Amino acid sequence: MPVNKTGVKKNGLQQYRVRVNYTDAAGKAHQIERTAYGLAEANALEQSLISEYKDKKQTVSRMTVQQLYDEYEVYHSHETRKTSHDSAMKNLRLRVMPTMAGYRLDRLSQPVLAKWKNDIAADEKLSITTKQNAYAAFVAMLNYAVKMEYLVRNPLSALGNFKAPDTIEKPADKLHYYTSEQFRAYIAEAKKNARTVTDWAYYVFFCIAFYTGARKGEINALKWSDIDGNILHIRRSISQKLKGGDVESPPKNKSSYRDLQIPAPLMKILAEHKRRQQESSRLFSEDYRVCGGEAPLRDTSIENHNKEFAKAAGLPHIRIHDFRHTHASLLVNEGINIQEIARRLGHSDVQMTWNTYSHLYPREEERAVAILDKISPD
Repeated sequence: MPVNKTGVKKNGLQQYRVRVNYTDAAGKAHQIERTAYGLAEANALEQSLISEYKDKKQTVSRMTVQQLYDEYEVYHSHETRKTSHDSAMKNLRLRVMPTMAGYRLDRLSQPVLAKWKNDIAADEKLSITTKQNAYAAFVAMLNYAVKMEYLVRNPLSALGNFKAPDTIEKPADKLHYYTSEQFRAYIAEAKKNARTVTDWAYYVFFCIAFYTGARKGEINALKWSDIDGNILHIRRSISQKLKGGDVESPPKNKSSYRDLQIPAPLMKILAEHKRRQQESSRLFSEDYRVCGGEAPLRDTSIENHNKEFAKAAGLPHIRIHDFRHTHASLLVNEGINIQEIARRLGHSDVQMTWNTYSHLYPREEERAVAILDKISPD
């Protein structure tokens, strides 16, 4: 911790360079350098720097990763939606805690975390998405530790997330959806099988999915009170298959709160469906679920009907979520602005919508080429 003359003088006082070396809580070496005039002031400065950077340096908590997890689980449950919370905790329990639970936070060096990451990367049974989700959950928990000052910094952040292999995949191969002609064939089978009020509810479910692009949980959560004239208000979502039964929560994100104008064909279908519900139950109220009544349709039954309708129509089976792609692809191919499509889908970022559906704009390419074809250099 030297105090050295610099050879510079000011007002008759010698300038001194004061250096203090110290190691932070993460084990990284640092050097602090300041200048002072006069030996007495230089010595006082040295003691001040020692006190600030060495004697009072931050320390890393000796709590274990398991103890951190237990605390973080409670915190996280109050900060996120039920489905997001359960997903994050599942990733931590399955991919992180089995090997990391016993480590103390003050022993979480980058080599230790690199080994964890390499072990996950070597597991060929895990998809790249599963690996990335595990990393995201772990890094979020360590960010919480930094926030609570259990860690000085997050040592996992510097390692970065898992990267997908450098394979070329056509964007179109990622999406599955029905054309408008295929949907007509599909929904005709659904209507043909709608003999009871409950059967009719499945028919209505897939009509709403096609005409609005709403998520499954959003459709399940819809009440008749959410329909105001020809406007559909999406204000909630329902998650099934969770401990304690169904959980009603706000939509996925802020942008998922949205008002959608209902197309005329869907208006007609909803009016008929409401009439049927009113006639079938004396308990009917505006709080009835549009698809289900007193309780929403079950996810498993919805998927089973989906498969039946597709098979009966001679169509390939697509997931419930793919009806969002069906809705979006139809609008894309009709040249609807990407921002409006993002709004209808409830995406928080237009870039997400563009990355998913940009390749479905063939007419724009044709228009561009047609314009260029007219410009001849001769």
